[in-house]
Amino acid sequence: MVSGVGIGRTGVAMTRASDTQGHTRGGILSKEGLPGWLDPVVRAVETVRPGQLSRFLPPEDGAGRQSAVLILFGDGDGSGADEAGSGPELLLMERAGTLRSHAGQPAFPGGALDPEDGDPQGDGPLRAALREAEEETGLDPAGVQLFGVLPKLYIPVSGFVVTPVLAWWREPTPVGVVDPNETARVFTVPVADLTDPANRVTAVHPRGHRGPAFLVESALVWGFTAGIIDRLLHFAGWERPWDREKQVPLDWRS
Repeated sequence: MVSGVGIGRTGVAMTRASDTQGHTRGGILSKEGLPGWLDPVVRAVETVRPGQLSRFLPPEDGAGRQSAVLILFGDGDGSGADEAGSGPELLLMERAGTLRSHAGQPAFPGGALDPEDGDPQGDGPLRAALREAEEETGLDPAGVQLFGVLPKLYIPVSGFVVTPVLAWWREPTPVGVVDPNETARVFTVPVADLTDPANRVTAVHPRGHRGPAFLVESALVWGFTAGIIDRLLHFAGWERPWDREKQVPLDWRS
């Protein structure tokens, strides 16, 4: 259970991938047919302000490389995961250890916008999030329904201006590592594990930075990804009290 809300399969009629492909490929957002347990997330996305998500906001001079990530919620029946689960889950990947930026970190699928993605201030981030997720995890975008966009945020260490795109995995497909040079692992995390206080810690960077983190699926999820998850859980009303003094030190190379 997440804050008293049932988080198992909802019995909502599923739409065929061919019916949703026009929406996702065209960069159009749709809330039609979403499972009821996503309602708190939808409300949070509609009302949250940039400063409530992060203190790092895009530079006013327009600097930074435009990018997008896909925050993909699934039903957790194991259709697109490594093994069967129960309740809602999020799709994550572990970045290859040889990458220049954020090497070895668990993250949402995503990356920089390409020219063919279109206008960075329009539907470009939506198309980029789907394209990058397909390239990194092998998922079929036709089964993904985009339903919301969070305010653009900034990652100072890499100079990325990131648009978080939220989606529902209406028709899950098998996922896995497509290119080992980019991705080390693809996995799903039950939302119930993310809300479990036993899995929550504060990550402490050698430079003194502190932030929320999650010990799930044999991984430490921290940084930008953990910050977004933390705020989504909070504003969706799913957060449970946890010990913020429980700390995990980060490697100096992080």
